[in-house]
Amino acid sequence: MTKIKLKRKKPEETNNEHLIKFLSPSEEKWKLLEVPRDDEENDLKKEIRKNQQFLRDNLLSALQMPNLMVLAGSGTSLGEVKGPSMADLWDKTTKQTVTFEYEEDGELKKLEIEPNDIIKKVKYDSEDENIEALLTKCESYLQVENDLTVESFLIEAKKIILDACSIFLEDKNLGGHRIFLHRLSKRRVRDPRLKIFTTNYDLCFERAAVLQGLIILDGFSFVHPRRYDPNFFNYDIVRRSQKSDDSTNFLEGVVQLFKLHGSVNWERNNNEVTEKVEPNPENACIIYPAQGKYQQSYIQPHLELFSQYLSSLRNPNTCLIISGFGYNDDHLSEPIISAIDTNPQLKIIIADYKAEDSLNCGNKYWQKLKRRAKNGEDVWFVNASFKEFAERIPDLKALTSAQKLEKAIKEVSS
Repeated sequence: MTKIKLKRKKPEETNNEHLIKFLSPSEEKWKLLEVPRDDEENDLKKEIRKNQQFLRDNLLSALQMPNLMVLAGSGTSLGEVKGPSMADLWDKTTKQTVTFEYEEDGELKKLEIEPNDIIKKVKYDSEDENIEALLTKCESYLQVENDLTVESFLIEAKKIILDACSIFLEDKNLGGHRIFLHRLSKRRVRDPRLKIFTTNYDLCFERAAVLQGLIILDGFSFVHPRRYDPNFFNYDIVRRSQKSDDSTNFLEGVVQLFKLHGSVNWERNNNEVTEKVEPNPENACIIYPAQGKYQQSYIQPHLELFSQYLSSLRNPNTCLIISGFGYNDDHLSEPIISAIDTNPQLKIIIADYKAEDSLNCGNKYWQKLKRRAKNGEDVWFVNASFKEFAERIPDLKALTSAQKLEKAIKEVSS
């Protein structure tokens, strides 16, 4: 059978106009949140204003649920942020000769590796251009063959991935992250802290939090060298009164961050994980893209982080926001479907640049989400990028008693 190689397209290369819209549970028609460029009809503008208010009211209600958690995938670091996509990582690791340096008998030697030779050796179909699948092939090959060139390529590929996820960060490109954290960090301090789970290795959320004057609790100690200990997730920060009554209040703007696949500044030494500016790629505490991600998630600290993810999905009165996640990781996607089926007080809001198109793709998890939303489960879809969605998050300041009464009357009378 002849294979047809499809050219990868970036969002800006598509012919269709990107429109921000949403799909509510049980509905089949998407509701526009902005006017198409070629449409100036007044009736449509009125409808869009109504749609905007409808979504805002529902978001305000959802985001004030006691438990609020976020699952941020690689899509949150693309676009404006200019982080590498999986396609970019493929190009960086396979489109140039790889030089591996090693020491033998006290002498420094260099090994020039052609990626195409490795691809042929491990019998990978290069037309698929999937870095995760290629690294999986390399790892499987090394299970049965002791091959220096394949092993060296794998080591250098991991170094390239680590570097690519480390060097792109610029403050000026973190507008979406800053808006997102600023809006959601205004939660009532008496509610559980906002929990952000991310599969990204980069430091976008950490840097954005610094720029916004927020505090991140990430499971590491508060002194240097910062050392990982899951007990730190049980800690919180309070503001102690200077008066003699010893009264204390929880500090505003505190966020919990769970980096499920590790971070570019984590290094593993024996059984200890510490924070380091430039970790050795071989000791870096990250789960590199390969199909062995599921097995590696059972190693600390990933096991503890994954356990926190599972337990948060089971909490009652929980709102889960998902953005930029491709549903390619079974160990993270399947628990979402299970939570929808078993947690009746779970609300899910999925924001994705191509949400409308994705609901018609072949990904089994998009199809499962689509079916459950159609059957009335509390699953919402927003056809918007991470930043576009962040800009539509309403102010989460607690409603006054009068506002709550007014809102309740409106809901009853509508």
